Amino acid sequence: MFKEFRDFAIKGNMIDLAIGVIIGAAFGAIVSSIVDDLFMPLIGLILGGIDFSNLFVVLKNPDNVPVVSLAAAKAAGVATLNVGLFLNAVVKFTIIAFVLFMVVKAINSLKRKAAEEPTESSPAPSREEVLLTEIRDALRTRPIA
Repeated sequence: MFKEFRDFAIKGNMIDLAIGVIIGAAFGAIVSSIVDDLFMPLIGLILGGIDFSNLFVVLKNPDNVPVVSLAAAKAAGVATLNVGLFLNAVVKFTIIAFVLFMVVKAINSLKRKAAEEPTESSPAPSREEVLLTEIRDALRTRPIA
């Protein structure tokens, strides 16, 4: 059983998958930083100084605690609808989906190019080669005396 697991774990596809997952996680972290630290602050500035990470709607505040930020709401146990965090997640998803679309499109383009390239075919044998092949075949079928 250990041998089967070892063979499975060291196959090329499994290693490629592991590398892909690790790179994907790193790419997700980079996209999160780009969205949270660059895009959304710029969009918020353009829209009049809105802080998307702090954009929320109070659903239930039973103790009437003053809620000035999402962190304060969470600390006080106030139920909130986190619209800004959802918008951040949508932007992250859109960026990652677009990048993956571009990667798949590039790979498919390369596959189409490879399929269109003519394969090298060996030239037809010369007249002498055909004649020599026929002589060889005739000698093989001749009974040995």
